[in-house]
Amino acid sequence: MKNKIPKFKNEDAERAFWASHDSADYVDWGKGEKMIFSNLKPSVKSISLRLPESMLEELRLLANKRDVPYQSLLKIFLSERIEQELKFHPRRA
Repeated sequence: MKNKIPKFKNEDAERAFWASHDSADYVDWGKGEKMIFSNLKPSVKSISLRLPESMLEELRLLANKRDVPYQSLLKIFLSERIEQELKFHPRRA
């Protein structure tokens, strides 16, 4: 039987609690169900990025071939590379 999750006075109290307790003692993750939150949008932050003109032109050509905006293609490329790097070089705890 799992422990009952206490009531918290505020988010700081809840944050402190979960920082020192294992959720597996309170939640049966085996009974969890996959949910899709299709209306959620990730937080984004604008950055300024300097690229050689030739690289930007090549990126635009590739994006045009795929019929996507070049900024979107750049995000796809970055996401794929980050995933690859993390797979081969995971963070150490």
